[in-house]
Amino acid sequence: MKKASLILSQLGNLPQFKLLKQQECYKKYISLLGAKWQNAIAFVYVRDNTLFVAVKHPGFKMELNYNRDLLKSVLTQLGTLDKACSGLKADKVAIFHSKYRSALQDKPAPDTVPYYHELASREFPVLSDDQEIKKRFEQLKAVIENNRQKKQ
Repeated sequence: MKKASLILSQLGNLPQFKLLKQQECYKKYISLLGAKWQNAIAFVYVRDNTLFVAVKHPGFKMELNYNRDLLKSVLTQLGTLDKACSGLKADKVAIFHSKYRSALQDKPAPDTVPYYHELASREFPVLSDDQEIKKRFEQLKAVIENNRQKKQ
């Protein structure tokens, strides 16, 4: 019986799944950058000898524009050092802001339910002569008392 890793590696070598190999190279490329850039970059891809870099926040776009040469040199070094990524070559770099993020990169926030306890007290004076306002304040006092009892 074949192991799952062997099956996946054989499937990855098929021509129709060559994009999966490129995705691994893109992940390696992002991991070679500094931690600051790893957090700033949403995803990358190469098309027509242009490296497209999508950033998570538009503030990083200008900073990465100043480091285009660094991005190209890291990509060429990855291509020379890793034979699987030798097809990744780029003459130009295009940086853009994307609201879309990689599903694998972004970790889902844990579901939390905030629990707040009533801090207000029912004891406060109502200094109005209007009966409608007094009625509303009495309703508010009842809600406060109900919330305080839920706490206990």
